[in-house]
Amino acid sequence: MAPRNLTPNALKTPVLEKLKDKRIVLASASARRKEILRTIGIDPEIVPSAFEEDLSPGSFDDIHEYPVATATQKAVEVYEKLVSANPDDPPDLVIGADTVVLTHVQPISSNISYSLLPTSRQDLLEKPSTKEDNLRMLMDLNGHVCEVVTGVVVVFPVLQSPGYKIQSIDERTLVHFADSAKHVLEAYVENGEGVDRAGGFAIQGFGSILVKKIEGDYHNVVGFPAASFYKLLELLAEEDEDFLEI
Repeated sequence: MAPRNLTPNALKTPVLEKLKDKRIVLASASARRKEILRTIGIDPEIVPSAFEEDLSPGSFDDIHEYPVATATQKAVEVYEKLVSANPDDPPDLVIGADTVVLTHVQPISSNISYSLLPTSRQDLLEKPSTKEDNLRMLMDLNGHVCEVVTGVVVVFPVLQSPGYKIQSIDERTLVHFADSAKHVLEAYVENGEGVDRAGGFAIQGFGSILVKKIEGDYHNVVGFPAASFYKLLELLAEEDEDFLEI
């Protein structure tokens, strides 16, 4: 029988062995995030967060802090809710995540590296509320670049007040859009896949035909950076004596 919250074929690495029979909770209803976690051997319990996601992006000096803050609120809300509901079976690890899409400064020539571009305020691309809004968003992205940022947070119990510790990462991926004909964008919008998706597209679906290349983690664009998350777990297992020991 597979250990609690690990898949039957999970790799027998030290950090995954440490997760055996622990109560691992994903504070999200996202089927994509759960499936990505399963690809690295983790099969979490699903407890969606009730957090309203009403933080103001404009209140952050660095917009990259916004998805981390939202993911933190999600994870803490679920952790505290579960501890309150059943103090005898608290979670050992709660995972929160939030993915946003940001505009990106465009180079004036293809010979200029994105790393050399001047820092400027990036705008948050919300989920399109209508097909018209989706088309406008894709027209703006067409032939250009956006940045996908996922904030990932883990919450786990410690003896010190307030009874839990929070650790976080943010992963950033550049998405280069192909220069698609308008009728292709219109057909994609009519399909409806991009509505209710940050940035108005889904790279793992029909939206893949709109993308020329990416720089960074593909899974991050889908919604969860598996490799960086696994590295975070390894780091915590090696350096934090409280991690999964309470």
